[in-house]
Amino acid sequence: MTELFESALMRAADPDDRAANEKLFAILYHELHRLAQRVLNRDGAHLSVSTTTLLHEVYLSLSNRDGVSFPDKGRFLAYAAHAMRGLIVDATRRRRALKRGSGFEITRLSTNHEEAVPDQQALTRLDEALEELGSLDPALVELVDLRYFCGLSFAEIGALRGVTERTMQREWEKARLLLFSSLTGDEAAD
Repeated sequence: MTELFESALMRAADPDDRAANEKLFAILYHELHRLAQRVLNRDGAHLSVSTTTLLHEVYLSLSNRDGVSFPDKGRFLAYAAHAMRGLIVDATRRRRALKRGSGFEITRLSTNHEEAVPDQQALTRLDEALEELGSLDPALVELVDLRYFCGLSFAEIGALRGVTERTMQREWEKARLLLFSSLTGDEAAD
């Protein structure tokens, strides 16, 4: 599978080679499907988007990329996770739009069952914080995408980048600190 992936990856380096992009997508379909399911379970449970729909939207994003190439599997998965995050954030923003009735409060009778209602604004704030972090250090955003959205371990990310697991843990702590600072507006962490 690795030889097949590497061959497709080399051919997909040319963004205009549609057949290579389709082959690369087909090879990683199951892994991308797992990734889409994970992203939807974590951040998109409030949306009426299926895993397959999200996956196919990512495919369209991959086929319409401008000059973006993937030197390795990690970069491909990070790009896919970034595209999924963007699609979920856009869907959340559309859902919250005032013209769609976001100004209305829905009240319910208590059923003595606590529901885990996702904080839709938290996802939007996280996306904005990641965009801000991307202007400072794009490698940290890629790390967050690989760790948080793809679910890769520090050892796997380190292997993809050719560094140690401990280095990835230090970078993760740095990314978390900068994101926390951005999310809370804490200047002391800067």
